Amino acid sequence: MNRVNGMQGPALSRRSLMGTGLGLGVAALAGTGAGAAHAVPSASPRRRGLAFLAAALDAYPDHGPIRLAQSYSDEAGLFSTAFTYDNALAILALLATRTADGRDRAVLLGDALLYAQQHDPVHDDGRLRQGYNVGPYTFYDGSRQPDGFVRADGAANVGTQFGFTGTAVGDMAWAGIALSALARRTGERRFLGGAVRIGEWIERNGRTDEPLGGYKFGVNGADEKLPFTSTEHNTDLLCLFGRLARLTGDRVWAARRARAEAFVMRMWEPAGGFFYTGTNDGVTVNKSPIPEDTQTWTHLALDSRAHARSLDWAARELAVLDHAGRRNSTVPAGQSYDGVTFSSASLLADEDAPIADSQPKPDRNGVWFEGTAHLALALRDRHRRGDEARARRLLDSIERAQDLLGGGQTVGGRALPERAGVVSASSPLDTGFGFGYYPYRHVGATAWYLMAATRSNPLRV
Repeated sequence: MNRVNGMQGPALSRRSLMGTGLGLGVAALAGTGAGAAHAVPSASPRRRGLAFLAAALDAYPDHGPIRLAQSYSDEAGLFSTAFTYDNALAILALLATRTADGRDRAVLLGDALLYAQQHDPVHDDGRLRQGYNVGPYTFYDGSRQPDGFVRADGAANVGTQFGFTGTAVGDMAWAGIALSALARRTGERRFLGGAVRIGEWIERNGRTDEPLGGYKFGVNGADEKLPFTSTEHNTDLLCLFGRLARLTGDRVWAARRARAEAFVMRMWEPAGGFFYTGTNDGVTVNKSPIPEDTQTWTHLALDSRAHARSLDWAARELAVLDHAGRRNSTVPAGQSYDGVTFSSASLLADEDAPIADSQPKPDRNGVWFEGTAHLALALRDRHRRGDEARARRLLDSIERAQDLLGGGQTVGGRALPERAGVVSASSPLDTGFGFGYYPYRHVGATAWYLMAATRSNPLRV
């Protein structure tokens, strides 16, 4: 979510260092042992997606019952990193299954987020970090990371090797949204308590009285406040603060939601029918790049007929078709995928230069499957003439990718179930915000697919 000015930003979000190389009877489908790796080749696309979430959650069975899901397959080069954002999405996708097993796994993940909140190695103020380690590995420099999610001293195992130590308002908001969903589903007060602590942290650390208002980006690993304000983050807060207002009965949350909404509305460009990305200084609106999720998430959170044109903008202006004939495509011969890319800058990426050091060159038409799922869900939610057909075409593309891309990948050294889990991108793509996405199976992309497939809107209060 480092997307405010389009330049390389601090390592704060689950997205900012992707250029490093990077669960419906799910237990029965995927299991926890290597012998279950080929258990679901004929299952439905949804069940295979859930099997991937189960495999990511159960990747390190020898390292304790308190755990998060590894975000990417091992091939991404991020080892056992579990991003807070991805795990929040996994909770929401598991709850969308409306099954006892999905609920149980969502509760397990929710309790792990609460553990991280209560056992941070440095802070006791309700924050969560960008990412955590959930299993052992040897880092590139030869240093050993021996612990699971819970360190030997009982502290949560923060992802220090990659610098995933900061706290972004958007990541916090999604964790709060997931915990609030668990509070509603289970009636357990501990989840509401964790969500309230997150909301209070955001109020203390994010609120700004700058001219454009809203809530700022968060803090870096040194606990220094960052100057950016993100449309995406404030959109997330519409849901979190709205849910806290309803669940607690405290009117202060409605006032805070109104502050976030006012910022989002200031980012609307009526002439073009889209939302800008945010501001660097709280005074000037950044006009470029224009990202996809500020178009789709705003609709999911606002349900505003006056602003629903943002979906048409994203579907039209960010549309891509990736196939083997493209210059830097990694799609196998005979395959093609359509969807949307990350931002307007992705369409202008320098195809002669690597996205980052030691990384491949980008494909301007690489499909961002997480964003493609956002759009499919938002179109289904809007439900105008033609929207369902457009959404179904996008979902077909994602399901084809789950079938055919990312084969042979592993999590925690264990083979993933066949054809299970959606890769983050069809080919390497440059986001335009200083990082890239690659064809590695991904908890976040898979969770958004499952929510789109089940018509489950995670941002509606």
